[in-house]
Amino acid sequence: MKYFITIALIAIMSAFTLKGEPTSIHSFKVKSITGTVIDFASFKGKKILVVNTASKCGYTPQYTALQKLADQYKDKLVIVGFPANNFGAQEPGSDGEIQEFCKSRFGVTFPLASKVSVKGDDTAPIYKWLTNKAQNGVLDATIAWNFNKFLLDENGKMIAYFPSNVTPDSEEITKHLK
Repeated sequence: MKYFITIALIAIMSAFTLKGEPTSIHSFKVKSITGTVIDFASFKGKKILVVNTASKCGYTPQYTALQKLADQYKDKLVIVGFPANNFGAQEPGSDGEIQEFCKSRFGVTFPLASKVSVKGDDTAPIYKWLTNKAQNGVLDATIAWNFNKFLLDENGKMIAYFPSNVTPDSEEITKHLK
């Protein structure tokens, strides 16, 4: 057991800079909506679009464009959705309910994380990194609603942030994928 803990600590520490911050999004592992692990290191070599999602939001139809984008650029892009209930209680369901809704209503096949918080005292570590320039090295962002998007390059470094009203299939996003 001691050996396992030592190895685990070495692995965790190697993913962080001397300041204790992840060097890229590839340092993160999060629980998936199915209970497995989403290891962002497995996405090296592809761009990553991270989106905070909600099932009962006016922007929920963006799932269609997200899935289309995931299909169209599957060789160079991975989309990861993060269901969150931070805005207007618009994601009240359990992980199972959210997964069923996304699959049956929108045909979502891209990875979905287990429900997290994207703002406040209980913000998920990956969202602290995404929204803090001191950590991600590129920008500060304030998530004001559902369906905010972060685009990262093939090396896990931040490219850009897009608010809710920028649709996944907009030129603002797709110009980075061509």
